[in-house]
Amino acid sequence: MRQITEVEIRASLVNCTKGEVKRLAVPRDLDARPWADLDFLGWQDPASPGRAYLIAEQGDRLVGVALRRATAHAGFVRRSMCSICLTTHTGDGVSLMTARRPGGSGDSVGAYICTDLACSLYLRGKKDAGPGGRMPESLTLEEKIGRTAVNVTEFLQKVTQ
Repeated sequence: MRQITEVEIRASLVNCTKGEVKRLAVPRDLDARPWADLDFLGWQDPASPGRAYLIAEQGDRLVGVALRRATAHAGFVRRSMCSICLTTHTGDGVSLMTARRPGGSGDSVGAYICTDLACSLYLRGKKDAGPGGRMPESLTLEEKIGRTAVNVTEFLQKVTQ
C-alpha cells in the first residue's frame, strides 16, 4: 500500500457522517507505518476501544469504513480465524467487526477480522500470532497477499453496494 495522509484518510470514509469524520482519531504514527508491508491501513480508535477503521486502495481510489467491534464473551476461550488473512488467534485476537452501510438504511455488514487489524503483518511473518496462528500452506507469499487483497475488496464491496 502507498503511504496516505490524514486528509486522504478522512476523505476515504464512506460510512461516516461529516461530524464523525471531523472527530476521527487518525493514527499519529502515519510516517512510521510499514507501508510496503501493508495491504490496507487498519487501526483501533484509542478513545473508543469498540471502534476501528479500515482503509484500502480500490483501483485508483481509497475506500475506508468505520467498524464496530462486538464485545467478547468473558470467560470463553476460543480459537478463531480472521476472514481477511486466515490467521487464527486464541481468545479475543479475532473480533466480529461490523460496518454500517452508507446511506442511512441501518443495514450493516460483518466479518471476523484480527482485532488489531494487523493482518498484513501476520501474513508476512512480521508479527507473531502465537502457536498455530498461521497454518502451513503451499501458496507463495504473493498468492497469500493476493488472496488477502481479494478478501478486503469483497468485504468493502459488500459494505458499499
